[in-house]
Amino acid sequence: MNSFIVQWTHTLVPLLLTPVVIGLFVCIALACVDVGVLFGERGFLRRRERPADIGAVERRAHRRIERADILTRTSPMLGLMATLISLGPGLKALSNGSLNLLAEAMLTAFDATVLGLAAGVVGFIIGRLRRRWYDEALLRWEQQS
Repeated sequence: MNSFIVQWTHTLVPLLLTPVVIGLFVCIALACVDVGVLFGERGFLRRRERPADIGAVERRAHRRIERADILTRTSPMLGLMATLISLGPGLKALSNGSLNLLAEAMLTAFDATVLGLAAGVVGFIIGRLRRRWYDEALLRWEQQS
């Protein structure tokens, strides 16, 4: 029974590589889109006049900061998953003496790690900037009223 579960795991885990890499590319795309949104946000938050609905601004701030936090946390996780998934066949190739397959698996592993960390860094920076900008703007608008 135990060997059946192990064989089943060895069969299913490599199938996760494609969805995980697609998830990494989605994270990279979201990070790029969020950078563009960040520039527009900065212009909005620099306005001196108080918006009509502060509550709506606070809800938007919460959603956008949460989105950056999710990007910050999930991107490196997906990168690590893709790294570990691709290292399994690489180690098997090493035991068979196939250095070309090992090199390809290692390259995939390192690429996935870099993509995950890059998206995570962008998400982290965006989240920190948003927190500071929204806090400053909300404080300024509250002092005006």
